[in-house]
Amino acid sequence: MNLAPRRPIFRRRQESNVYRMFLWVLLILGGLWMIRQGQRGGIQPLFLPTATPTRLAASYIQEGEAQFTAGKLDAAILAYREATRVEPSNAEAWSRLARIQTYSSSLLTTDAERRGRLTEALEAIDQAVMLAPDDSLAHAVRAFVLDWNADTSLVDDRQAQAFLTEAEQEAVRALQLDNSNTLALAFYAETLVDQQKWTQADQYIAQALERDSTLMDVHRVHAYVLESLGQYSEAIAAYDQAIARAPNLTFLYLRAGANYRRLAFDSQNEQVQRDLYEKSLEYFAQTARINEQLQVQDPVPYLSISRTYSQMGEFFIAARNVQKALEFQPANADIYGQLGVIYFKSRNYEGSIPALKCAVRGCSAEESCDGRGGCGPNDSPAEVEGLPLSPSTVVYYYTYGSVLAALSRPQENHCEEALDVLGEVNDSFASDRDIAGIVAAGEQICESLSLGIVPSELTPIPGATIIATPPTATPTP
Repeated sequence: MNLAPRRPIFRRRQESNVYRMFLWVLLILGGLWMIRQGQRGGIQPLFLPTATPTRLAASYIQEGEAQFTAGKLDAAILAYREATRVEPSNAEAWSRLARIQTYSSSLLTTDAERRGRLTEALEAIDQAVMLAPDDSLAHAVRAFVLDWNADTSLVDDRQAQAFLTEAEQEAVRALQLDNSNTLALAFYAETLVDQQKWTQADQYIAQALERDSTLMDVHRVHAYVLESLGQYSEAIAAYDQAIARAPNLTFLYLRAGANYRRLAFDSQNEQVQRDLYEKSLEYFAQTARINEQLQVQDPVPYLSISRTYSQMGEFFIAARNVQKALEFQPANADIYGQLGVIYFKSRNYEGSIPALKCAVRGCSAEESCDGRGGCGPNDSPAEVEGLPLSPSTVVYYYTYGSVLAALSRPQENHCEEALDVLGEVNDSFASDRDIAGIVAAGEQICESLSLGIVPSELTPIPGATIIATPPTATPTP
């Protein structure tokens, strides 16, 4: 009898498959290899962001030069700083940065800002010369930077002379390294002007013009030499040549406008004077338009317009332009000082006190609105820090002290503050006969008031004549 085989109660263990084991070994070895490659960087993880190429210093230099030509000096400075960050050993980038930093200082309104920017320029050009001690361009730009640092409103006379001496040495060194360096010739001429060596300056700038008349710097320095010689009409023509080569550099328009204003001040013909003032205003207005197109909020053009209208005796519109400048820089003490002087010249003595206080002693955000004649919809209240006493701010100090003294009465006596301010002025400027006379007059008013003698309403306010000084066409330096 045939019986079917019995089925096993338990499932039989499957035998090992050699091919399957070989496959597992391959997978394990492949995984180990991929891990090792990942650690070494040979294989990148998935979904990493695409790498972006690093910009070269040359790219930033090109951007900086384009921004400078467009008149965007702050943007140009940022681009050149990036170039020096990417390539710290690039002497050309440091030189170009220093040149633009120096030019940009002419658009700053306070001594502290200008001093800071020029110090930065000197640090940059020192770095360039250290990196390339035999580079003619670096030495030429260093002469330029040193010359602009030799500003007696920023440093004392001794330091200014030291800067000028070193600037001359740098210009000579640049020409020794490359006697065809046109910029070195131009910057040497500028230094010679500030050393009052006008004949030599005229000779060197003539050589620069003969070598290369396509450079903006050469025509700017040519205009500067002509200004120093009192040839204001010829200086304007030279500035026009510089403007033709760099039509967006606003400091060129400002200088040309200042020369028109000087011509107007010197003119004896009322109609000619009026026409010259109008030409001055055209250049300043063009500066404001360029800034508006570039979206640059610069108060300097409006301050220049204000100065022109003030010389014309149109103080209301002069004050309005200063107030416009304060919309851009509501914490700038120097602008408050200029507004206070305009109020003073327009005989708005009471209105001048808050503005001059902000300039001299500083003021709170609320007081800053009083200082500018009230805050409008475009004004921002801002705390203002007072300016230290210096040759450029002394006019704010003695005007403030004089007005406080002249308007003092027994029921509203400002003499304590007036005498404090005038005492500071006297301590620093006792050797200046005009200023000393103003201080003495203010002190005499307060002394009379202390004796019970009330000043007459007709008593002239000290300082009313010294403020109306002839405008200077010579740029700083």
